[in-house]
Amino acid sequence: MMGQQGGEQDRLFYSFNLETHVPQDHLLRGIDRFVDLSELRDHLEPFYSHTGRPSIDPELMIRMLLVGYCFGIRAERRLCEEVHLNLAYRWFCRLGLEDTVPDHSTFSKNRHGRFRESDLFRHLFEAVVQRCMAEGLVGGEGFAIDASIIKADANRRRGVPAAQGVDWDDPKLASRAVHEYLQALDKEGEVGATPKNISLTDPAARWTAAPGCPAFFAYSANYLVDVNAGIIVDVEATSAHRTEELESTKTMIERVEQRFDLKPQRLIGDTAYGSAPMLAWLAQDKSIEPHVPVWDKATRGDGTLSRSEFAYDAVQDCYTCPAGKTLLTTGRPTADDTMLYRASVYDCQACALKPKCCPNSSARKIPRSIHEASRDIARSIANTKAYRQSRRDRKKVEVLFAHLKRVLKLDRLRLRGRSGARDEFLLAATAQNLRRMAKWLVPKPPLRDLVPT
Repeated sequence: MMGQQGGEQDRLFYSFNLETHVPQDHLLRGIDRFVDLSELRDHLEPFYSHTGRPSIDPELMIRMLLVGYCFGIRAERRLCEEVHLNLAYRWFCRLGLEDTVPDHSTFSKNRHGRFRESDLFRHLFEAVVQRCMAEGLVGGEGFAIDASIIKADANRRRGVPAAQGVDWDDPKLASRAVHEYLQALDKEGEVGATPKNISLTDPAARWTAAPGCPAFFAYSANYLVDVNAGIIVDVEATSAHRTEELESTKTMIERVEQRFDLKPQRLIGDTAYGSAPMLAWLAQDKSIEPHVPVWDKATRGDGTLSRSEFAYDAVQDCYTCPAGKTLLTTGRPTADDTMLYRASVYDCQACALKPKCCPNSSARKIPRSIHEASRDIARSIANTKAYRQSRRDRKKVEVLFAHLKRVLKLDRLRLRGRSGARDEFLLAATAQNLRRMAKWLVPKPPLRDLVPT
């Protein structure tokens, strides 16, 4: 016999327990075990007025933002709709069935106001890292570093050539992102070479292009990851520029050492981090083993003699060519911290190896970085078994970036300016660490407990 639904929706009283309707294996149950917002109010108290109407509970807004970043809900308007409808989201946000979800405009006002002024997202991220350390997920022996390009919220057509110049006093350009960019420019100046194009919407974003793709405005998400369990121990937002990415590496390593008393024995990175000054900073200044390929252009591809075929004498500070002649230096480095070792013109002109050594110049010269000793340390490490393991460990950073873009849907920013990029990267990294703890540390309940009673 065909059944018929007999329930009516005009009942006055319901017996409903939200706790029993959230599955025991739901991801939010695991995340909720590791979210500690007990210090949130004390941290934000100086940024709230002591008079006036009560505000929206900041803990509620933070829990809603965590839901959004954990499940890839990028738009705050849609986030409010999802929290309104989803029972698990309501349970995590401590909302009852009759409680009202805040309006989406509340997030924008607080994000650009007291949340940013108090550096709340950095505080939240570091609290989660400390919990990861307490749970034994951070080993501290090896860190991996990498950066990934994230598109900025800036139309590529709203850019102008940098050589053309921009009238920043134009009232049409008076936005928060422009004001922040001009303040940073007055304080620090332009970093690196002048960009080809400047965005009128978000001028701090860098004009860049991936191979085979059209150029766009972007930021770089820089991750410092502990390779023990793939926990992100620090994150930094920079423009998509190599110089800024290298400086952010130093900033993050020193900040992690200061905040968490962690300094790795080895740092793993790709060739982008193999510049001579970076290797010297790691090996000499910080006593960290650079498990990084050396950025080296000494090998020639035209068939002529490469620098490796010249013997260096550290005692005499000179090179000896295959013909037995000496190359000397003045001892004065160039502007890029390079020493030039030159052979005598008379020696080269009479040498039978000149066509294979310096066919297009009167005498051979060899550049040598003043940090060559640190580069030699990196080269020697590259021949070890530990280095081969480090190459495998580096994939943990790449996996996090793939997860960031494909699962958390953060392949394009919604907030503008460097501060906006920093806030989004911090929240995303916090969500990734919480998800990692929830999946690694929370035991799965028996099958009989998965069905709500």
